[in-house]
Amino acid sequence: MKIAVIGQSLFGQEVYCHLREEGHEVVGVFTVPDKHGKADPLGLKAEQDGVPVFKFPRWRAKGRALPDVVAQYRALGAELNVLPFCSQFIPMEVISAPRHGSIIYHPSLLPRHRGASAINWTLIHGDKKGGFTIFWADDGLDTGDLLLQKECEVLPDDTVSSLYNRFLFPEGVKGMVQAVKLISEGKAPRLPQPEEGATYEGIQRKETARIDWDQPAEAIHNWIRGNDKVPGAWTEACGQKLTFFNSTLSTAGLEPEGEDLPIPGAHRPGVVTKAGLVLFGNDGRMLLVKNIQLEDGKMIPAAHFFGRADSSALELTEEELGTAEAVRGAWKRILPSVPEVDESTDFFKSGAASVDVVRLVEEVKELCEGLELENEDVYMATTFGDFIQLLARRLRGDDKDTEGPIDYVEKAVNKLTLRMPHQLFIGGAFVDAEGGKTYETINPTDGSVLCQVSLAQVSDVDKAVAAAKDAFENSLWGKISARDRGRLLYRLAELMEQHQEELATIEALDAGAVYTLALKTHVGMSVQTFRYFAGWCDKIQGSTIPISQARPNRNLTVTRREPIGVCGIIIPWNYPLMMLSWKTAACLAAGNTVVIKPAQVTPLTALKFAELTLKAGIPKGVVNVLPGSGSLVGQRLSDHPDVRKIGFTGSTEVGKHIMKSCALSNVKKVSLELGGKSPLLIFADCDLGKAVQMGMSSVFFNKGENCIAAGRLFVEDSIHDQFVRRVVEEVGKMKIGNPLDRDTDHGPQNHLAHLRKLLEFCQRGVEEGATLVCGGKQVPRPGFFFEPTVFTDVQDHMFIAREESFGPVMIISRFANGDVDAVLTRANATEFGLASGVFTRDINKALYISDKLEAGTVFINTYNKTDVAAPFGGFKQSGFGKDLGEAALNEYLRVKTVTFEY
Repeated sequence: MKIAVIGQSLFGQEVYCHLREEGHEVVGVFTVPDKHGKADPLGLKAEQDGVPVFKFPRWRAKGRALPDVVAQYRALGAELNVLPFCSQFIPMEVISAPRHGSIIYHPSLLPRHRGASAINWTLIHGDKKGGFTIFWADDGLDTGDLLLQKECEVLPDDTVSSLYNRFLFPEGVKGMVQAVKLISEGKAPRLPQPEEGATYEGIQRKETARIDWDQPAEAIHNWIRGNDKVPGAWTEACGQKLTFFNSTLSTAGLEPEGEDLPIPGAHRPGVVTKAGLVLFGNDGRMLLVKNIQLEDGKMIPAAHFFGRADSSALELTEEELGTAEAVRGAWKRILPSVPEVDESTDFFKSGAASVDVVRLVEEVKELCEGLELENEDVYMATTFGDFIQLLARRLRGDDKDTEGPIDYVEKAVNKLTLRMPHQLFIGGAFVDAEGGKTYETINPTDGSVLCQVSLAQVSDVDKAVAAAKDAFENSLWGKISARDRGRLLYRLAELMEQHQEELATIEALDAGAVYTLALKTHVGMSVQTFRYFAGWCDKIQGSTIPISQARPNRNLTVTRREPIGVCGIIIPWNYPLMMLSWKTAACLAAGNTVVIKPAQVTPLTALKFAELTLKAGIPKGVVNVLPGSGSLVGQRLSDHPDVRKIGFTGSTEVGKHIMKSCALSNVKKVSLELGGKSPLLIFADCDLGKAVQMGMSSVFFNKGENCIAAGRLFVEDSIHDQFVRRVVEEVGKMKIGNPLDRDTDHGPQNHLAHLRKLLEFCQRGVEEGATLVCGGKQVPRPGFFFEPTVFTDVQDHMFIAREESFGPVMIISRFANGDVDAVLTRANATEFGLASGVFTRDINKALYISDKLEAGTVFINTYNKTDVAAPFGGFKQSGFGKDLGEAALNEYLRVKTVTFEY
């Protein structure tokens, strides 16, 4: 059957995939427009499958269907419309168009709870039964004929999320597919909805979610859970708006002992206890709330409302003690050889295998009303006592307390509320530097202070290295399987993607990166890098080697590729998150632990990354982040006897110093990605339009703060003047401005000292006789803005022809028509060899030049095209070693040879 799918979200994606698996032809998918540059999952999947995707912002205007929208829909020839989850109003001209009409999913047992907040109202009304309905779509009133309904029990502590995840999502997907099957077989009923029992409730919004305290405890509990997680039930207390989540009526054995929380209008004050916030209805009964969101958006365990956070062992309630005994029984069944399971019994030392982890997770789910644990949770708490503590925190909803408090700097910008850690990250905790030392990190757009950041000292480096060494030698990081390590890195990549708008905004504020570029490259490639190396974790293999036999015996020689240990990674300021990811992802995939030193002027995305490693479940001490000076922190890492590898990106001068320190300290392994003066050769037989476009990108991409930027363009004489003219025209079109504006092409330079160096660089070029065609000056506005600059008539001996500007400065030199070898000699006459490029339509010439260019990367008829699977690194004084690709793993592994005789 030809089907048009109209909807959105993962639910819509699942329905779409199952319909295709059933053999139906999806002729088109209609979903919502991209939000913040991110496509809806349904549309994304359909695009991957080559199915036509339409993203109409609306289907009608002033109550009438838009003719062009209806025409595009009708052209597909759909026989049935399937609306699995649809937030848009679809006009009847579309609903009634197919031969079989349209069906839609609704998360309630119609006719009860018509309207958009049906799940909320199922819980608010305390319904004992919930479920979903698939009905023949009408004009949006949820009154169409019924096709199929399925019901489920609503549990006493169900929330919107639990009810949806447990039943409405998985069974709803099956129900939609079943409904389509009934239609295709001609068996689908059309049952008129009864009006008896019909209800309609409006959309729940924050302003209408205030708690009415003049109700029984059960009604208050239903109101809180019905608004959990959106929009959140709230009340006024302690001079601010408090929003309550994770409510339960299960208070047996709970004594309301603690500090009173006066609540205006409540029957009696709430009580902040060790278990959470106890509230009372007008019937005197209790309910317990486990999480509170403060007015500033911060979510805390309710037990910590008055700042009494306690990291010591939880005192279990009677109910939790009962759960502990039930879980003890599960451990006994899984570990039959253990005579008695006590607090110190270790799951794995008692003989459990990976299959037993899965079994334990499933048994806990059955014993704890569907509580979802991850396999890693078992690895993180291997003794029975620790496991019960973890379980109790999960059941109470306050397990995030194990991450420790984070002191955020908050900023409302780019339609987001940024929450930025600003302290050192050592051993899984954010801490102040020794002596409380801090420094200011500056917003290059206006020169303002973003926040105070902790300034690491030598003693802090020693603490971080000790934490990383302990994590490498003793923590679960070295005990979990390579595949489970990969799962953690995949989870980290997912979290980075979920926070991509926040990370990109921080890059714009802290580094001056243009937001749209930061979203695509700074953050986008970082996510791709972690996903790529997560896939390598369980594919790091050794080999078997035939050696001479020891007759009459035989030999077997194998190699093992092992992690090195503690690695120090020193990151530059031009791509703060991406350079961190290029090195850290390979380092962690190999099984090492790491101490990261971000550039002092751009520390904030590294610290946000550290927070996400906690959320991903990466064990404490595996990742450590130390903002600070290179001369102090970088030097100590290079000198430290327990650091076994340094990965560095930066200047050649500093790279040489690091290499010397690594040799003198403990002969630690080192990889260096250093300076560049990448030549770009443009021949007259090129596609000139593309050469101009890519030549601009080769220099001005990321404000010229790009390690592989084309440091010098060699343009064949016959097209030189035309090339320069077109470049200058394009430069004139570039918008210089706030990096958060979506139409900005060129943002501020990273920091003031760099801006001053660019001014000096251009002044020297003029003094040496080069022609300044355009730019060369600071933009007259607040911040560190520098004009895109073009120099011509540049001779080989000039300073600007030999040295790297690391800014938006295009250096153009002529070469004689047809003189390939001469221009190659000039291009290679540099001690740098990071990247290079050539533009020509002659494939023989391109291959010849790519053979002769002395650089780690050669681009042909393109530029800046890096990929996570392609090795990246330089020749000569541009360094050695590789980032990205399989080759990068070798930088963080050592090979051990093992020989057997038998």
